[in-house]
Amino acid sequence: MTSTVVFGNPPERVVPLAGDLARAGLTVLQSVGVLADLAEVVQKCRPDVLVCHVAQADDALFNITRLLAASASCAVLVLTDSLSEDQISVSAAAGMHAYVADGYSAHRLPALVQLAKARFKHEAALVQALHEARNQLEERKVVDHAKTILMRARQLSDDDAFRMMRTASMHSNQRLADVSGHIIHAARFADGVNRAGQLRMLSQRLVKLYALQLLRPDHAPQTALKEAVKRIDDNLTVLRQNFARPELAALVKQAGLTWGEFKQRLKRQPPAHEMGAVDALAEALLAHAEQLTSQLENAGSASPLQVLNLAGRQRMLSQRFAKFALLQALAKSGRAGGTAAMLEARQSFEKAQHYLNNIPLSTPEIGQLLATAKLDWRRLLAGAERIELAAGQGEVESASEALLSVFEQLSATYETSMQMLMG
Repeated sequence: MTSTVVFGNPPERVVPLAGDLARAGLTVLQSVGVLADLAEVVQKCRPDVLVCHVAQADDALFNITRLLAASASCAVLVLTDSLSEDQISVSAAAGMHAYVADGYSAHRLPALVQLAKARFKHEAALVQALHEARNQLEERKVVDHAKTILMRARQLSDDDAFRMMRTASMHSNQRLADVSGHIIHAARFADGVNRAGQLRMLSQRLVKLYALQLLRPDHAPQTALKEAVKRIDDNLTVLRQNFARPELAALVKQAGLTWGEFKQRLKRQPPAHEMGAVDALAEALLAHAEQLTSQLENAGSASPLQVLNLAGRQRMLSQRFAKFALLQALAKSGRAGGTAAMLEARQSFEKAQHYLNNIPLSTPEIGQLLATAKLDWRRLLAGAERIELAAGQGEVESASEALLSVFEQLSATYETSMQMLMG
């Protein structure tokens, strides 16, 4: 049986309207004579149809029916004495499913109630269809985005990327859109970990390059210095855009503030005796970047991010070890193995290298890169042993640049690996 809530304005219309509806076999849940109470009563009673008999539909009533329409609570039938064309036009957009002007008749009430119910049902179906169409469109966008990521990362065709995603969907018993969302999430955080890891490396690389400039003014690495500065600026810009979560945004902001001070110090071309202050700023940037990288790894919630972070950290350690060796040459303080920080960098690098050599996340390409890194690391150690000589400084520069290139390639390989993207 159809249930109704009755509203009358003036209020004396309520009783006869409720009686006519009851005699027509319709259930009257409650009668309302005060407009201010109407929305609350309808939400409480949840009728099939709200039936209103008013002298004239006004803005106050239209506002109530719009409010009810927003919650899709029930059909609305309005019976009014007014023949205003403007009100008739407004009623269609105000959540009214049947609007009868100057036509109240008790015997017509059952048919009008059913008309309002039918239009309400039809409208609800249209809204649902629109919602589903929008969801399908959004899912298609997600699938296409994920497919593009795989195509670029793994050099796949459109069909091959889609086939791979569909296979993963079947094997994991997940919807294709969910698999696609995982790929997008993994790629986003892998890129974030890589970029934050680059900030670590660049903090050390800048000091290394500047020390080389002071040691060998005739062979100053000006281009490399400018590229490193631009790379930090670019990475901070992307990290600000991609990670707005408050705790991540705060870390990016802090790194940016420290970098601003660091960059200004470098612009002033500090002499050798000020390199301690320059390196202190580099260490501060390194600390912020380490924290940011760790937070991104944890937020990404993907175990392969740990490997990407570790490989990326090797970039930093290669530059850090070289930096300490060159700073010792500047200070003329003796052999390279004499500082605790330098020894710690060496031990950390070699421990991580052992781990990377023994994990299952490997390919022939990764194996070859790790073998090359082993040889370049030996060259770096040999150069550091004679850092007081120009030849030793040249070997440190050459080997550390080669190591950086190797671990840049390794980081990119891990970032775009199937284990990273597909989980």
